[in-house]
Amino acid sequence: MTEPAATATGPVLELDNARISYFTRAGEINVIPGISFKLGHGESLGLVGESGCGKSTVAFSIVNYLGGAGRLTGGRILFEGRDTARMPAEELRSIRGGKLAMVYQDPMSSLNPVIPVGRQLMEVPIIHLGASEEEARERAVRMLREVNLPDPESLFGRYPHQLSGGQQQRVVIAMALMAEPSLLVMDEPTTGLDVTVEAAVLDLVRELRRRHNTAIVFISHNLGTVVRVCDRIGVMYAGELVEEGPIGEVFRDPRHPYTRGLLECIPLLGTDKHSTALVPIPGQVPPALYRPKGCVFAPRCGFVDQARCTTERIATTYVAGSQGHRAQCVRSAEIPKWRRPAAAAGAAVGKRDKSDVLTIDRLRKTYRQSASIFAGGGGYDVNAVNDISMTAGRGMTLAIVGESGCGKSTFAKVLTGLEPATAGKVYLEGVDIGGVPVERRDKRMKRMLQMVFQNPDSTLNPSHSVGFAIGRSLRRLKDMGRREARGRSRELMETVKLPADFVDRKPRQLSGGQKQRVAIARALAGDPDLVIADEPVSALDVSVQAAIINLLIELQASRQTTMVFISHDLSVVRYLADFVAVMYLGKIVEYGSADDVFAPPYHPYTEALLSAAPIPDPDMQQKRIVLEGAVPSVTNVPAGCPFSTRCPRKVGTICETTPPPEQLTDTGHRIACHIPLAELRAVEPVITTAAE
Repeated sequence: MTEPAATATGPVLELDNARISYFTRAGEINVIPGISFKLGHGESLGLVGESGCGKSTVAFSIVNYLGGAGRLTGGRILFEGRDTARMPAEELRSIRGGKLAMVYQDPMSSLNPVIPVGRQLMEVPIIHLGASEEEARERAVRMLREVNLPDPESLFGRYPHQLSGGQQQRVVIAMALMAEPSLLVMDEPTTGLDVTVEAAVLDLVRELRRRHNTAIVFISHNLGTVVRVCDRIGVMYAGELVEEGPIGEVFRDPRHPYTRGLLECIPLLGTDKHSTALVPIPGQVPPALYRPKGCVFAPRCGFVDQARCTTERIATTYVAGSQGHRAQCVRSAEIPKWRRPAAAAGAAVGKRDKSDVLTIDRLRKTYRQSASIFAGGGGYDVNAVNDISMTAGRGMTLAIVGESGCGKSTFAKVLTGLEPATAGKVYLEGVDIGGVPVERRDKRMKRMLQMVFQNPDSTLNPSHSVGFAIGRSLRRLKDMGRREARGRSRELMETVKLPADFVDRKPRQLSGGQKQRVAIARALAGDPDLVIADEPVSALDVSVQAAIINLLIELQASRQTTMVFISHDLSVVRYLADFVAVMYLGKIVEYGSADDVFAPPYHPYTEALLSAAPIPDPDMQQKRIVLEGAVPSVTNVPAGCPFSTRCPRKVGTICETTPPPEQLTDTGHRIACHIPLAELRAVEPVITTAAE
């Protein structure tokens, strides 16, 4: 694909050296020093980069939503040849939501909670197209059907809170497309969605783009979603577009060191900690007030040439022989062709121990739900965790994966004692802790098991220093005095690769990645035998994520700590885990080593999860498997196989009426399915490379 050029009608969007600033009491803060790109009809450009790189600022500037403090201070932003910054307010309002639409990360920021979704959809054609009530309703129902929402007539009258997250996002996309816009700006539209819902939304975006010939600016921190949706990719760093070009060219031969750094931070589904190294980018994105002279990436770059890179702003040049591939780097033609780094021989990776630290034996957690709000109304049982068994050896990582509502968090609550088990056993170093609530667990039991949460802010007191948080754990779990605990806190900070004097900082003085390291340090304070990590890297930038993953691997290898890793990111799970348990509606449908689970034979649910996972590599091909419907309610679990209502490989009524047998391979790989093991072995791999 060549660089989009002005046609007879011109490009849909053109940023011509656009300079964007915010004006504060401290003066002008120039966040975008000058960015240029074009987008033609039906094209899709993905903007990627770490937090603070200016992606969302560019998105809001396109629709002129910068607020009172933001302003375009130089250059032009042209939509269909018209300068949006100089457009009269009335004209701007007429095109927003019509020819120019935006989809936000949180769908509830676009939906009014007290108005039915159908009525909200009708407003678009009424306001922008002058449609009648009847025409608007017909158009809204048709669009709900077009975005693959079931029973659109019924859904038309529902309120936003009565829809799932994926349904809310589809409604917002339908709303954005109601007036058939020329340009759709999407800012992290799938963040927070389950992998299967995310895949369905991305498929929808791609199909609607083809059908309506809509140009798309797609902003994401997930390079895999960009590969699935976009033709071209733009890499942003500190407000500058440092590399841009066709997806295939940029991923196969990145010419800017920052793009290389991003790719080296990301685990792929075909890689693991034994074969491939994750290389975090050192340092952080500089604040806009302290942008370095010359190349903004120079302080973090491994290819920096001080004489050429740090004296003046770097010009953007096209890569020789490319199809519109350009990079803002003086050494773009000199640096060697990129290769994904391999793991070093003897890298710190945990070794299999004969002893099992954690043993789960037919664990069940049942909640009693009242059938009525009135006394004596009866009730029914909900099996959130239903008869599961598995083990985790010393120094190993057991990953738990599955969609929202499958029972992962309930399982973690039982392990930590926040919820007692209803039946079955949970042995930690031979001691049954399943029925012992956390308030009845003794000091030794609490020391043996610690947890790292997804959001460190929810577990760090903003009024106290991080040293206080770690020291408190040391005093309670190890009976240390204040002076000894402070000294040990400083050691733990260095263990998680933070300066020792950070113990005196408050959480607000740390970045997200630094706070997560503090949370890990606190979990390690009692020298636990088992650490439960619940989505510990899902909210982090890819570079910080890589650093935390490497830290977990290193600490696990040195301390031989067992880890239960809960995540929806299959790429991270494949890289980090030694064993994987796939959960669905409270049941373990597949369990085994990571090598076994990520290769045939698959459980049909595992196969569907793998087909939905976004892969940041255009040379990897996935067999697409679409799951119809949503996960059934835990109050209405199918009598037979829990996956039978959505299974594309259902063999007949036996799947609906009879619980599936658990089939066992000679390697200990367990699959709960009615399909014979030999037939499952014959299934083709979901993921292959282009060469294959």
